[in-house]
Amino acid sequence: MAHNCENCNFRAHYDKKPNSFLGKFWRWHINYCPGWKGYFTSQSEEKKAELRAKYNFTKY
Repeated sequence: MAHNCENCNFRAHYDKKPNSFLGKFWRWHINYCPGWKGYFTSQSEEKKAELRAKYNFTKY
């Protein structure tokens, strides 16, 4: 299954303005999004570490 997480508009908004409402919403959303889970778990361990650090993500 292809994931569009690399091109997600909400993710881009978070990257630009993480403290905005949409940025905070996206960050909360990735804890529950099945698309993000599929995207995240399909990445290499190096990429996962990068994403964990960038988004303070520890769920998977």
